[in-house]
Amino acid sequence: MMHHGIAIIGAGLGGLTLARVLHVNGIEAAVYELDASPTARTQGGMLDIHKESGQAALQAAELYDEFRRIVMPGGEAMRIYGRDAVLRFADEGEGRPEVHRRDLRDLLIGSLPDGVIRWDSKVVEIVDREVRLADGSTFTADLLVGADGAWSKVRPLVSDATPAYSGLSFAELDLIDPDVRHPESAELIGAGLMFALGDGRGFLAHREPDRLHVYAALRTEAEWSSGDITKDALLAEFTDWDDRFLRLIRDADVAPFPRAIHALPIGHQWKRVPGVTLLGDAAHLMSPFAGEGANLAMQDGAELAAALIAHPDDTEAALAAYESDLFPRAEQSAAESAANLDLCFAPDAPTGLLNFFSTIG
Repeated sequence: MMHHGIAIIGAGLGGLTLARVLHVNGIEAAVYELDASPTARTQGGMLDIHKESGQAALQAAELYDEFRRIVMPGGEAMRIYGRDAVLRFADEGEGRPEVHRRDLRDLLIGSLPDGVIRWDSKVVEIVDREVRLADGSTFTADLLVGADGAWSKVRPLVSDATPAYSGLSFAELDLIDPDVRHPESAELIGAGLMFALGDGRGFLAHREPDRLHVYAALRTEAEWSSGDITKDALLAEFTDWDDRFLRLIRDADVAPFPRAIHALPIGHQWKRVPGVTLLGDAAHLMSPFAGEGANLAMQDGAELAAALIAHPDDTEAALAAYESDLFPRAEQSAAESAANLDLCFAPDAPTGLLNFFSTIG
């Protein structure tokens, strides 16, 4: 059986940030990832990286300059439409640079020494702090960090909370090579992010370097997203919407991919369990409507590293310090996220969202 000082379960943005900040400070960790390779799964879409969280974490990781080089120009622009396709709000945006999740993850992976990430390592069981992998091998660690997302295998060691369905489901759509093949849709969405909202449903779309990434969203029962969804079935949910939005469904280059949005309870906390902690979605899964998921995960990783560096001989003191900051920060973002979901999918949408931007603008 292997033994590690620090074992991180999950090579998402949070776990990788933790490993990198530790590495920069001369502390080695092992990262276990169930994916067979960095390219095993498509890595989400565009992320806006906030100064106080994601950008601060990249500074701590000594990767900020490299990060600036992978930012997508113009990606901070935002548009809000009603279901009639009348533009209600447009903003060029600034200060929250947009980057593709895959590029950011590749930057973090490339910044770690070979062998730190153990690919193709699926955790099947954890008893106390002994971790058993799908290949039958086991390891223990002085510190086990659950950076393994919504359905974390580490979370049950500290908490019996599980993610609950938020009442909202997405169907993901992609329009490839849009400037050539889908010029009207490219024009509708613009250079960055687009919201089109009304009566408990809507479209959220992002321009990516090679495609338009679109989510059709609706309040519906959880079962809706458990099967296959055809374009026709999806179109039927938006019968009274402007044809420019329906075109996003009809012209999509792949079948719609359903995704139910889950969240942990707002204010999720746990009592100190020796040698175990959580970060990112494992700690505070929330709906994507505060734009904070990836930023918080990276901030968690950097702050956990900072706490461990500040308490080199006392892991428990480090974890207590980390969690006492983590819990209120996560609760605030989760509450914001839940409120924004309600704002976006209220009967009178997009009114609430428009009011929100007029007050902060």
